[in-house]
Amino acid sequence: MVGLPGGSVDRAVTVGIDISKDSLDVGFEPARPGLKLANDASGIDALVQHLKQLQVSLLVLEATGGYEAAVACALQSVGYEVAVVNPKQARDFARAMGQLAKTDTLDAAVLAQLARVIEQHPQRAKYVRQLPSEQQQELAALVTRRNQLVAMLVSENNRLQLSHRKARRSIEAIIGALKAELAQMDDDMSSHVQTHFADIAGLLGSVKGIGPNTTALLISQLPELGKLSRREIGALAGVAPLNRDSGRMRGRRSIYGGRAALRRGLYMATLVAARWNPSIKAFYVRLLAAGKPKKVALVACMRKLLTILNAMVKTSTPFRTDQPAA
Repeated sequence: MVGLPGGSVDRAVTVGIDISKDSLDVGFEPARPGLKLANDASGIDALVQHLKQLQVSLLVLEATGGYEAAVACALQSVGYEVAVVNPKQARDFARAMGQLAKTDTLDAAVLAQLARVIEQHPQRAKYVRQLPSEQQQELAALVTRRNQLVAMLVSENNRLQLSHRKARRSIEAIIGALKAELAQMDDDMSSHVQTHFADIAGLLGSVKGIGPNTTALLISQLPELGKLSRREIGALAGVAPLNRDSGRMRGRRSIYGGRAALRRGLYMATLVAARWNPSIKAFYVRLLAAGKPKKVALVACMRKLLTILNAMVKTSTPFRTDQPAA
């Protein structure tokens, strides 16, 4: 619980903040008059000053494509604990509570109620995580932009194959510009990683299958690497198998949720590791020999590779080429 000077109440309050591009709608539990503030520096300052008059135990925000980043970081910087939740989870909670109507004010109140539930949850700690550092956020922006450039380059190459000769010169010019920008982006990412994350990059790079782009992806998208258990880190990446059981029915296990961009990058790294990394290759071959479908075996290898990376970062130990497969 965080108690900041400036006032007190008999009972700690939980706070929900519904965030849009321009505004912050703030709700409280126990219920009290809400706030509507601008989503800018002055609005965030006003929010912090108001919260200092209360005994706040937890704040819950929805992930809104980046609009929540500034307020979440500002609140954490002054000592508040913040949980950023998936909007679908928040909406499902509202329906479960019988709240079918939807407005910004109602959403903020529901988030405050969700914060109260999380505050009393026995696994509260897993919902409250430190947001990425400024350097990690900058690296995430570079990784995202690189992915966008790759997508545009693929689109232009596809257009070139079917293009009329009159349009070909324009497409080839765009392809050339995209390749030059992609090369510059790779240099910027490499420089940023070596400047701010050289130690962890050296650890991750010691694993066959983990190249510079995957290293940058892991550092920017998975700041929890090395800080959680293997089960928790697998769930964050969306590679942990989930049960599908009911009564006597035993459903097929499958992966679901997690961070999609991270999972895609980890899948590509695992394809390489399954050929060239001794530990992952032996594990993959053993699963195939046991009759597992190739995609099931690859997902299991993704989980094993992530477990190895998590242990390496946690213990600051580089990968050993003689590491056993089992």
